[in-house]
Amino acid sequence: MTSAPIRKVGFIGAGRMGLPMIGHVAARGFEVAVCDIDAGKRAAVEERKARWQPDAAALAASSQAILVCVGYDHELRALLGPGGPLAAAAQGTIIAVLSTVHPKTIVDLAQAAAGRGVHLVDSTVCRGGKAADEGTLLSFVGGAANVVERLKPVLASYSTDIVHTGEAGTAQVAKAANNLVMWSCLIANHEALALAQRYGMDTEKLRAALQMSSADNYVLRNWRVNTMAWSEDDMDIVQQMAAERGVALPQAGLNRELCRMLKPKRFKLEEYGT
Repeated sequence: MTSAPIRKVGFIGAGRMGLPMIGHVAARGFEVAVCDIDAGKRAAVEERKARWQPDAAALAASSQAILVCVGYDHELRALLGPGGPLAAAAQGTIIAVLSTVHPKTIVDLAQAAAGRGVHLVDSTVCRGGKAADEGTLLSFVGGAANVVERLKPVLASYSTDIVHTGEAGTAQVAKAANNLVMWSCLIANHEALALAQRYGMDTEKLRAALQMSSADNYVLRNWRVNTMAWSEDDMDIVQQMAAERGVALPQAGLNRELCRMLKPKRFKLEEYGT
């Protein structure tokens, strides 16, 4: 593979997470082209000093690295499968999937891409929208070590921490584990603070105190930030993975149902448990 430094970066998807990342990558001096099915995002993309490119195939053909930030497995397969626009990527191009999907999807797409001389890695991100805005995301990256190393300067534009998790697909496993723990903590935080509120405690003082205790966790420290936008999808992927490997995860199954109930009442302690 070529070892030339990456200068031309393409983005597929300019949503809540993708848009701030686009801004960070452009601010680092990379030439950034962006494609999104919603043409209404063009102004926001251009405000971030990136070039709007409505043709995904043209974007693929002109980029050294392509970061894909779409929502679902079927969207990825449509982009990367036979006849998809990203099939126009030249040999040596790195395609990084930022989406949270099933690991098998990544393995299948990576194998197909390798047959065309294209390097596909998964590069999942953690810490949410606030960290995307600040450029302080954690990136899990699965793929060949030399490919990941070449991609790191791009990922470092929006990530303060980058962890190489192993071969392609392993970043999805790491993200699934992250999500399983994160949603468990968010539920437990609500139950603890709601109980304390019913006993008349100042929940903000308690939350500060818990951050000094063994109960400390990331979502407790960043209270009221999580939108729970992808909670059900995240937990569905965890359940699919567990079922395929014959692993019983009873708490994860319960949390999937609890997340559905929690979402409309998140951070409303006076309504939680009623």
